Amino acid sequence: MTVTVTGGITFSGGGLTFAPSGAPSVTPTVEYLVVAGGGGGGGGYASGGGGAGGLLTITGYAISPSTPYTVTVGDGGAGTSNRSGYGTNGNNSTFGTGSAVYTAATSGLITSYGGGGGGCDQTNSGASGGSGGGSAGDAGSGTGGSGTTAQGFAGGNMPNAGPNYGGGGGGGAGSVGDNGTGSTGGNGGSGVASSISGTSVTYAGGGGAGTYNGGTAGTGTGGGGNAGTWSGTAPTNGTPNTGGGGGGISQLGSGANGGSGIVIIRYPDSYAAATATTGSPTITVTGGYRIYKWTTVGSGSITF
Repeated sequence: MTVTVTGGITFSGGGLTFAPSGAPSVTPTVEYLVVAGGGGGGGGYASGGGGAGGLLTITGYAISPSTPYTVTVGDGGAGTSNRSGYGTNGNNSTFGTGSAVYTAATSGLITSYGGGGGGCDQTNSGASGGSGGGSAGDAGSGTGGSGTTAQGFAGGNMPNAGPNYGGGGGGGAGSVGDNGTGSTGGNGGSGVASSISGTSVTYAGGGGAGTYNGGTAGTGTGGGGNAGTWSGTAPTNGTPNTGGGGGGISQLGSGANGGSGIVIIRYPDSYAAATATTGSPTITVTGGYRIYKWTTVGSGSITF
């Protein structure tokens, strides 16, 4: 005689065996990718590219049953037409529990910081953030904003070299933004490729920087926007849900907006689905994983 008890325990005549009859109720750990919003490009002439949103990814984040884990997707920062100051920094993205901020951990509230805004031509230096905004060019030397350790790199510098005074590219999660030169705006720093969604995507690249009075405008990478050109081509925004920085501007005008961030978690599909979610994540089961992806700016949650 064989009696099967719901939950996976099977009693067989002559002995006791354990044979799973369904997925275990709670995964013990998950893998996460948390990318913040990218910074906006600077304004004025030859402005700096926006820095990418901070990027954090790790395996082995511990899960407790029946505990809501909060999710926040940060929006990108706005570009600015103001010649003083910076483009607006991007907004933070989070995943986890509690109020203590961890920038790389297997428990607690994981927080990626918004990218720094690109420098404007009367301020020059870029703003700090998850990755730093690039320095503006035009009339004087400047330095890129600093990045956050384990999240992103600094923006590029402007070396005060004429005649075209290129600004610095926004920093990326993979590298420092390129410095400007006397004839080129710096390209954005590289992003980081991840296949956590089931497809390889490059996230958190910096925005390109403009140049003064001609020269070659910088390009964005990994979702970062291209700079506007002296001939009048508008700068491009960072790509939504990549955390890319916004492109700077060459002619007098406004920098572009940073791209919004994203939060993705996954775990082996041998474990059961989450019991509840909010914030309308996209849920897929592929490649041996259950994948939850939040792309809408704002807050959500997941409970296991």
